[in-house]
Amino acid sequence: MSDIPDWFGWSVDIEAKRGCVEVSNADIRYCFWSDAGKPGLLFVHGHSAHSRWWDFIAPHYKNGYQVAALDLSGMGDSDHRDNYSTDMFADEIIATADALKMPENTIVVAHSFGGIIALRVMVQKSSRFKGLILVDSGVKYPNDEKAESTKPWSKQKVYPSQEIAIKRFRLLPPQECDNQYLVRYIAQHSLDAIDEGFVWKFDRELISRMHRTGDTLEDLRSLTNRCALIYGERSKSFGPKSAAYMKAQKPELELHEIPNAQHHLFLDQPVMFMDRLSLILDEWE
Repeated sequence: MSDIPDWFGWSVDIEAKRGCVEVSNADIRYCFWSDAGKPGLLFVHGHSAHSRWWDFIAPHYKNGYQVAALDLSGMGDSDHRDNYSTDMFADEIIATADALKMPENTIVVAHSFGGIIALRVMVQKSSRFKGLILVDSGVKYPNDEKAESTKPWSKQKVYPSQEIAIKRFRLLPPQECDNQYLVRYIAQHSLDAIDEGFVWKFDRELISRMHRTGDTLEDLRSLTNRCALIYGERSKSFGPKSAAYMKAQKPELELHEIPNAQHHLFLDQPVMFMDRLSLILDEWE
């Protein structure tokens, strides 16, 4: 497609290396674009997502950082579990950093649900990491909080072809995205081929099997690591009101707004997101 920018093609042409670490009897898959010996940069995806959401972002930092991303259990190519918890996911992030021998000056970049987990990581292992960059994640403004559903997803759908499945792919929470080449790329890598056809990779029982541990607000307040929040101006999840609320709870929090972006802001404004991420990383150096 002629409207696909060159930087995207360059990014996804850089093939990541793959690895695996066992955490509480589950294989946790990860990928990395550069080897040990540099400051660490670890990317964490959101709910029902996977490491390949970062394929067109992470390679841009491989020259200056040891860059990696993981699949949390129940998502991507990692094993599914009978039960999930916030602390278990936190263990998976720590185990991935350890398996890759990432240094103690590693910075975690975490989107949405992944940011909630990464906050637990920072509280539990503050000396293990240098800082946290939340991507449209954290603590919502109280009046914006909605009751979370524990209802499982509907029965797994099997699609007769990959193309049909890709056309059914939707972002969660729902939003439109002008950069359909990014949405399509993610959809392509979110599918498993089975004998009957194609299915989505994530565990559809994860929500009902999830046990929330810790308190996100208290985790934010007790955070000792350096922390920044990149949020979308038009986000319905962690927009300007939530950003201001988080700043009131944690005055040291660094705020960075991405104009004309929603919750999936690095899909809406990928170049602007990378510019802002680079600015933060440079400042933290």
